This record gives sequence, C-alpha cells and structure tokens, in this order.
Amino acid sequence: MSQELTQNVSAFGYELIRDHILSSILGKNEEDILYWAGKELARKFPATTLEEVLQFFADASWGTLTLDKQSKDEAFFTLSGAEDLLHITHRCFRLEAGFLAEQHQNMSGLLTECLDDKHERKNSVTFHVKWDLKDPIER
Repeated sequence: MSQELTQNVSAFGYELIRDHILSSILGKNEEDILYWAGKELARKFPATTLEEVLQFFADASWGTLTLDKQSKDEAFFTLSGAEDLLHITHRCFRLEAGFLAEQHQNMSGLLTECLDDKHERKNSVTFHVKWDLKDPIER
C-alpha cells in the first residue's frame, strides 16, 4: 500500500460516519443497504484466500475475524475486538456479513448468504456463512 493509504483514520472519524451519519441517512433500511454495500465492497476488493479476507478485516479496523468451524456447506466466524472498536451495543454488522458472503461466493462459485449474531456480553459477533452446493453462480 502507498504511504497515503496507510495513514490511519481516527476512530472518532470512523465512528461518526459508520454509527451516526450512515444510520441517519439509511434509516429503517440500514441493515439491508449495508449488507448489499458489503457485497459491493467485496467486489471492489476481491480476495482469493481466506487469509486475505481475515487480513482485510484487520486492515479495515473492523476487528479480528477468526474461523471457528467449517463444514461442506457452512462456516462460522467470530469477530472480536476492543469494545471501543466494535461498538457492539449500537452497531449493526450487516456490512461485514455482506462482505463475507460475497467473498465466499466469489471464491467458491456457489450462492452464499451470511447472518450475523451479536453477543454483547462477550463483545463479539458470530457470522454464519451458508452456501448452497447445488446452486452455482454464473460467471
């Protein structure tokens, strides 16, 4: 990355946009729009490996993403981080869910969706990524 891109945005600046401006603009449609925005973001920053996806989360200051469990048609991830980073009590995580769904879909070629589940006491979010082995996407 160039030096210009590696400069950090303040946590306060990010919080203003993510938690206040977007929420205000998107209103009751915030969750749906953020999910599709996450999918679009994944198209602009495609990953070819799971490690690249995990690194993107760290680079974007979204938190630490770890793969907990994976089977033939689903995977479970946990997003964790400092309380002042995640703001889990008032932030929705549909942007990250859409990003994960689209990254997996691009890598696997299978229709993929993702659900998120906040755990406020643990200060973490679980993502359930599910794909359909019988539903390949056309490329």
